[in-house]
Amino acid sequence: MIPTSKRLEGIGEYYFSQKLREIAQLNSEGKNIINMGIGSPDFPPHPDVIRTLAECAARPDTHAYQGYKGSPVLRKAFAEWYKKWYAVDLDPETEILPLIGSKEGIMHVCMTYLNEGDQALAPNPGYPAYTAAIKLAGGTSIPYTLKEENRWRPDFDELQAAVDANTRVKLLFVNYPQMPTGQLPDRELFEQIIAFARKNNLLVCHDNPYSFILNDSPMSILSVEGAKDTAIELNSLSKSHSMAGWRVGVLCASKQRVEETLRFKSNMDSGMFLPVQIAAATALGLGREWYDQVNGAYRQRQKYAFALLDELNCSYSKDQAGMFVWARIPDHIKDGYALSDEILYGANVFITPGGIFGSAGDQYVRISLCSHEDNFREAISRIQNHKSNK
Repeated sequence: MIPTSKRLEGIGEYYFSQKLREIAQLNSEGKNIINMGIGSPDFPPHPDVIRTLAECAARPDTHAYQGYKGSPVLRKAFAEWYKKWYAVDLDPETEILPLIGSKEGIMHVCMTYLNEGDQALAPNPGYPAYTAAIKLAGGTSIPYTLKEENRWRPDFDELQAAVDANTRVKLLFVNYPQMPTGQLPDRELFEQIIAFARKNNLLVCHDNPYSFILNDSPMSILSVEGAKDTAIELNSLSKSHSMAGWRVGVLCASKQRVEETLRFKSNMDSGMFLPVQIAAATALGLGREWYDQVNGAYRQRQKYAFALLDELNCSYSKDQAGMFVWARIPDHIKDGYALSDEILYGANVFITPGGIFGSAGDQYVRISLCSHEDNFREAISRIQNHKSNK
């Protein structure tokens, strides 16, 4: 028997990978599960984006390997997008690195900057990929707790204590609008993060894929003066442009950070399909009407999500961004897993238990807005029937 590598010890299969198999099995048994767990946009991209892809793919000269730094067309489009929407100036030649989805950027950052035994601060609750990537790179994840009473923002005294107690902290992962809590940032928060990183000689990795969803004022941490000296930002077209399966992301940072990350990335892939890059550039050039259209639909769905949570006697803030709703479960229920399982097996509706995002999410659940309004109405009806039959 050939054992797996030690780097996989403690790394389990991604929760949704496992849960989707279970849901598929239940569906094969005729359960017809309504899945409100995963944030995969169900809207198509703009028609111009699809048209551009088809036209470019039909050309005979677009199928070769591409440059490791991405097409100049895409890098220029990202620079213009950041200038227009975030008021951030980026040099498309040196400060932008397209990615095959921003999730890979998390791993690239960890593999580029963490040695065996190095440490990185990761939010709890937060995206599970942060802690997994830290461990796979040989590092140790140090969680920092986000609390509802602190508006899901870092407690900088706690962060300082963590840095003081650990001698090899190099990275700080942050994510605003925050997933899973939907908490929006403001300039003061980003300034505090950058000041903390400077004080402690840390590299900040800000994961920013949700800034356009249910949010009229997108922000980048790179808009803070001097942020490029100590921060990398990851962004994505998956949510903002309904292109999750296209796998188009970007790393924005100083010339030095881009070059350092490219040393690792260039050994991992051979570039992105050129028609996808050209189509992504088309997407980045869309105007306000695109975002307004998408957000109008998400706002309608959010109202149904609130109604569903009311049926479950959950409490929540209506001031949330992103394509999810985060809610506290009733006090008499053990945890979010218990509530999730109750309505999965009792009402054939799946919502995400908050505990998968860390221990600070144990008393919460998360509902995705990536489902048609008809599904929300049916889910609410099923939950009502389940409650009346208990």
